[in-house]
Amino acid sequence: MFNRLRELTAREKVHLRTEIMQARGLMPLLMKPRNKQRWTAEDKAQLADHLQRLSQISPYLVVLVMPGGFFVLPALAWWLDRRRNRVRASSPVN
Repeated sequence: MFNRLRELTAREKVHLRTEIMQARGLMPLLMKPRNKQRWTAEDKAQLADHLQRLSQISPYLVVLVMPGGFFVLPALAWWLDRRRNRVRASSPVN
């Protein structure tokens, strides 16, 4: 059981790190209007993509800022993994 928990935590850690690395270009993009630049259609599409990614990792961020949240992280990873597997099982196979 300990190994399963460790594997689950490692998998979610990689997933979280990947999602955070994808959001690297968000700040310069957000600063364009402040720097008197306009967003292009491509910029708006990138913003939508960044916000979608951030919304997917928001449960992790909420747990991490809570007092003692680090200790709740394995339970959150288990719960999210359970939900993700349930959605995959219910979707029709092509």
